[in-house]
Amino acid sequence: MPRPPLPRLPGLPRRARLPRALADGSADVLLPLLIISRGLRELAARARRGWLRTPKDRRGPVLFLAAACLAVVPLIPYGPLLALLGLMGAAAWAGRGAAVAAAAPDTAGTERLQTLYDALVPYFSVPQDSDPLYRYGGMWTSAFEDHAFGEGGRLVRLRLRYPAYFTDGDPESRRRVEQLLYAKSGRGREYLFDWDEEGNRLQVTVLPPLSTGISAQRFVTAQGETVLGFTDPGDVARTLPVVDDGARCDASPVVWRTGPRSSEPHLLALGQPGSGVTTLLRSIVLQVLQHGDVTVVDGGGTGDYAFLTGRPGVLAVECDLAGTLAMLEWAAHETERRLIAANRSRQHGRALPDDVDRPLWIVLDRPSVLGQLAAADGRRDPVELLQVPLRYGRAANVTVVVADHCDSAEALGEPVWSLARARVVLGPAPHEYVTAVLGEPPHTTPVRDMPPGRGYARLGAGPVHRLQVPATPDPYDSATGEEQRRAVLGLLPVATGPGPVEAEGPAPVEAPPSPAAEPRRAEGDGALPVRTP
Repeated sequence: MPRPPLPRLPGLPRRARLPRALADGSADVLLPLLIISRGLRELAARARRGWLRTPKDRRGPVLFLAAACLAVVPLIPYGPLLALLGLMGAAAWAGRGAAVAAAAPDTAGTERLQTLYDALVPYFSVPQDSDPLYRYGGMWTSAFEDHAFGEGGRLVRLRLRYPAYFTDGDPESRRRVEQLLYAKSGRGREYLFDWDEEGNRLQVTVLPPLSTGISAQRFVTAQGETVLGFTDPGDVARTLPVVDDGARCDASPVVWRTGPRSSEPHLLALGQPGSGVTTLLRSIVLQVLQHGDVTVVDGGGTGDYAFLTGRPGVLAVECDLAGTLAMLEWAAHETERRLIAANRSRQHGRALPDDVDRPLWIVLDRPSVLGQLAAADGRRDPVELLQVPLRYGRAANVTVVVADHCDSAEALGEPVWSLARARVVLGPAPHEYVTAVLGEPPHTTPVRDMPPGRGYARLGAGPVHRLQVPATPDPYDSATGEEQRRAVLGLLPVATGPGPVEAEGPAPVEAPPSPAAEPRRAEGDGALPVRTP
């Protein structure tokens, strides 16, 4: 990459032109060394980022492979020389790309950066500062350390400094700065704000959209692990092999761990209509049926869970008030029975019985609708019957999943809000609402247009993650594609009772009628009858 010579001023004497000629010549001679040194730094930075993104369980094999390659190089004829030439070539190419990326912005980019600098002056300056970093009439080059523009001249990355007296520990102060940067850098995109309180630096990055091509499939997880969705690479120290739009790749999952040793054994999911909350519940149920039993309450009565009827492991699918109350009463008695049986087994030093060790899941979709019906009929709210499974379900291997619309969240009651510590918010929602539900503000800016299944998740006291739920449509919906329908049906156990069964064509067929199953009673004292499919 030849360096353009410095401009020569006419009329200068020959002696005055000599230093300029020497500067031009030395710059041309040292330019390859500068490019190679810049490339070596870039390669080292890439290696460090790759090492940090590598999961801890894979770092050992990666280190062993690198050491083996280095040991083989001296054994190859001219191996060290070829390796050195390859390294210099890679460094030159990386340095050339870094030089192009570090080029000064054009006039429009400079004006955009200067406008952004001027807009930050009221937030990062005080009258008592005699030499402010941000001041009216100042230059953006004094505060902005790094920047990058994407297609259309829009800012995609910015690293800036701010004064030490700025209250970066105050969420409201951060919120004002983030809102300003979001408005000035371009709306309609999702930004990640990385605050370095120790170094007084702020890194602003435009995040790419999460992939929506991951559909329902068998995930490589252990018993007691449920994949809620997938997040940004590097946010979690684990990856899973998945099929994304027909191509195999590794994705970063948000894994929810349940069971007796879980710190957040119950889940609360909220969202707007059409945001994908029901899709999340269907994805959870398909994963749970591998190792446990499920009871489902369809409070909306939409029939989105009809494909589960008659499947092994599905104890009941209720959509009316009477059946829901009976099923939840049985679940409360079953939780008590499991606690008593587990206590007796531990006292005698025996292993837990199979019916206690097998997980039991209680999935409720829109219980607020049934609560309104119960209030109109003067009956008990179904949510009140969840107190026993919520409070003692962890020790009894009972997990509760509650999902509802955002406008009905207040009707869920105190036990759900205090004991369901795993939280998911799907769909567009105000920043304040997301913060109130998750207990911590997300480090990204919510956008208005979100695909179904897109939102945020937080497990207990952990960090807030962006979330994209795997596409899990109703296989008996006429709008579901054939490929996705077969993918969902392929994850279901073979139906053994009356109800819809899998069809070869796009539309399901009805199973032949069979005698109605007699109501059965769960083992234990005072257990109420539950209708089986």
